[in-house]
Amino acid sequence: MLETTHIDQITERVEHLLVRHEELVRTNALLAAQVKTLTQERDSLKSRLNAARARVDALLERLPAEVGGGGVQPAFKTTPQRTSS
Repeated sequence: MLETTHIDQITERVEHLLVRHEELVRTNALLAAQVKTLTQERDSLKSRLNAARARVDALLERLPAEVGGGGVQPAFKTTPQRTSS
């Protein structure tokens, strides 16, 4: 009888762990999808930002040079983008 009670307790714990594992697997999948979405959004925003910077720099190039000045400096220092893994 004592052995059956002990086995029942172990069985209950294992079942609880299995339920918890399934919950964590689902949560992990949702978080992975969220990371993918946010990464795509970030990449899109970075692309739009770079395009806007290029347009601003092109507009600045069209401005007349200052009298006695060496020309107009770009609004932003354009540097090559680092790629992240």
